[in-house]
Amino acid sequence: MGVKGPAGQSREPMFPMRTVVLGTFTPSLLFGIAIGVIIPLLPLSAVRLGGDLAVAGLVASLMPLGKVLTDIPAGALAARFGDQLAMLVAALVGVVAFGAMALAPHLFVLGAGALVLGASTAVFNLARHAYLTEITPPDRRARVLSTLGGMHRIGYFIGPFLGAAVVFGTSIRPAYWLAAGCSGLAAVVLVAVREPARRAPADGPAPERSSIPQLLVRYRRLFLTLGVTTFLVGSVRGARQTVLPLWGEHLGLDPEVISIIFGLSGALDMLLFYPAGKVMDSFGRLWIGIPSMLLMALAMAVLPLAGSVPALAVVAAVLGVGNGIGSGIIMTIGADVAPPGERSAFLGVWRLFQDCGDAAGPMVISAGAALGSLAGGIWVTSALGGAAAAALGRWVPRYSEHANRTTRRRAGIPVG
Repeated sequence: MGVKGPAGQSREPMFPMRTVVLGTFTPSLLFGIAIGVIIPLLPLSAVRLGGDLAVAGLVASLMPLGKVLTDIPAGALAARFGDQLAMLVAALVGVVAFGAMALAPHLFVLGAGALVLGASTAVFNLARHAYLTEITPPDRRARVLSTLGGMHRIGYFIGPFLGAAVVFGTSIRPAYWLAAGCSGLAAVVLVAVREPARRAPADGPAPERSSIPQLLVRYRRLFLTLGVTTFLVGSVRGARQTVLPLWGEHLGLDPEVISIIFGLSGALDMLLFYPAGKVMDSFGRLWIGIPSMLLMALAMAVLPLAGSVPALAVVAAVLGVGNGIGSGIIMTIGADVAPPGERSAFLGVWRLFQDCGDAAGPMVISAGAALGSLAGGIWVTSALGGAAAAALGRWVPRYSEHANRTTRRRAGIPVG
């Protein structure tokens, strides 16, 4: 875990160049850019292949569905073959999926490509999460994982602009090839900087790994409490991606205005990941987790009252700040509670709760709109944000010694 300095803190560089920057952050950024390129274009591709708006929405939903279906198998795959090999395979499968979508002659191939891409994203995200959990000392875990979340955000922010540049005045197909190139480059980086396999301890054979059902039984109380908390956090964050465009459309704003407001929120979101990690490492996870959820709940509560562009921009900014300071919070808590020796499989189940929440959040907003009250759906999401903050305060101290100052003192961890 590295050389320790005063108060047990590591004296190694915060982000070792080979293992973290080149081995994980760079491929994560490239893979995030690849996903960001095609997310806004996937529904349009479905329409151009003959689908209506409902079919286009269904095709777009296949990516998160692929993640949800693959989270647990991804944990088993990473546990069996290693985190780095799993990341490499996921990046290569991503190349194939992007290529299939670029060449898709009809909707079935496009949808299949989206589903496979979601599956490869689940494997890639799980493997990088497990890998950094394994190699990062606890005293800097939040900063490293928050920065990992920041790479994801930066990629998703840059990708749409690159996609717009390559499709300007031409077909959509070049954007998929650009995404395939980014995913392939991520695979090249992973091969070039791949770390040697870690050896088993010299004092005997590695313990037998538990099966997924055994993990579910053994940690059932944790999953039913902290796992459900993760679901609530994920649902609020997932709704953020939908609620701003929908409310902007409800107000009759032009698409370019909605895009600018959404970009403002994303820019603020993208800038705050490292300070958030610093606070979590210094004072505890709840110093970031609870304010993040409360800010997002507040923004959701007042959003239906925003009847103008300036008001919507202010709400979007608050949402961006709330989501930005929460960068890496779920990954960090998952790393805190994951059992040594079974981290990959455990984190596969953990990420399932998060990804199910990401998928459920937009459904709550859509359900409100379908029932005739978009504002009602938004207010339900606001209530979920309050519930998430309360659940974090209740359950994180029970399972993580890094929850706050009190739990850190009890565990003998220096308080920043």
